[in-house]
Amino acid sequence: MNRPAAELVALGASALGDGGARTLGPALRPAWPGATLAGPAFTVTAGVGDNLALHTAVARAPQGSVLVVDASRAPAYGYWGEVLTTAAMARNIAGLVIDGGVRDVDAVAGRRFPVFSTLIAHRGTTKLGGDGSVGATVVVAGAAVSPGDWVVGDADGVSVVPPADLAAVLVASRAQVSREAELRTALDAGKTTIELLGLDPSAVAIASD
Repeated sequence: MNRPAAELVALGASALGDGGARTLGPALRPAWPGATLAGPAFTVTAGVGDNLALHTAVARAPQGSVLVVDASRAPAYGYWGEVLTTAAMARNIAGLVIDGGVRDVDAVAGRRFPVFSTLIAHRGTTKLGGDGSVGATVVVAGAAVSPGDWVVGDADGVSVVPPADLAAVLVASRAQVSREAELRTALDAGKTTIELLGLDPSAVAIASD
């Protein structure tokens, strides 16, 4: 993992979102516990019930890329499984984010290949092409992702940072992480979040004892 990717993983999807990154919808979840990924997006639109575009993407994506796939038009297929995982790992692809289904989850987990999907589905796909494509901007879980955008996924979800925003998002996210560390120290010492965050509890209805 290169230096930007390593720092993005260390900061995490939540801190990056707080720092201005684009957040993908909460339906995207890791296919196995502990999965993390970070890398530049290589974008894919799957055909309806067809995964030829994913095979094409695995063959063409640069090393370290994260495949970001819109399969939302017919999500309940297993667009990705053990065979594509094996192919992707051999080409040093960093992971997969797909708005659609994956299968062979135990095998994918056993290989520790990071996959984030909106569902698990075992129904097989065709490989005829249809209207699949690679390399265009896609909308995945409600957010646009363009080729080359930085994609970061962990247990909290997936965030996306366009390259032009990376420096500013990193600065803001580092500050957020530092601030939260200070808050935890103060909370351990007995302070309350009401005090530390300057919150106004009078806005909350409190029933009498």
